[in-house]
Amino acid sequence: MRYHREDVVDRALVVLDTYGLADLTMRRLGTELGVQPSALYHHFPNKQRLLAAVADEVLARGRRAPRPSAWDDRVTAVCAELRDAMLAYRDGAELVATVRSFGLGAATPYDELAAALEDGGLGADLVPTAARTLLHFVFGHAVDEQTHLQAGSVGAIDDAPRDDSDFALGLTIVVDGIRVLAGRPTVAG
Repeated sequence: MRYHREDVVDRALVVLDTYGLADLTMRRLGTELGVQPSALYHHFPNKQRLLAAVADEVLARGRRAPRPSAWDDRVTAVCAELRDAMLAYRDGAELVATVRSFGLGAATPYDELAAALEDGGLGADLVPTAARTLLHFVFGHAVDEQTHLQAGSVGAIDDAPRDDSDFALGLTIVVDGIRVLAGRPTVAG
């Protein structure tokens, strides 16, 4: 059977969710698809490009619309959507954060955050730092949540799953800080 790029990404998501990021290899994916790993290179020149496509698909599947019009509500919506999309897949937070860090994909949340921050009147010199800070908060929080849940599920820790999350409060703290900066003259740093 001949597979299309989308078929490979779909199966890679199943492998990711079943076995985790460490076991999402070209060899395992080839076995899952019933093809030689070399056949996958027809669609992706290397594993990093495959992971980028998988991360972008994680984000696309988690997409919700429409976006609120107020800049701070839009920032909150983008961050919540990003978190939920990553938490929907085993090791999703690690995957998306890594792909973003390497500059291979997962760029949409940053672009949306930067646009919302510009609309909010944040100085152009602060927009990139504020957008990255928001991403770092979301990535870090999601990795922490996912790691805790997975460690508990395999008995690596005795801690029970957490009943609630402080994500919304933490995000409010970060957005409030940005709101303060947007209302003041830019500070050198």
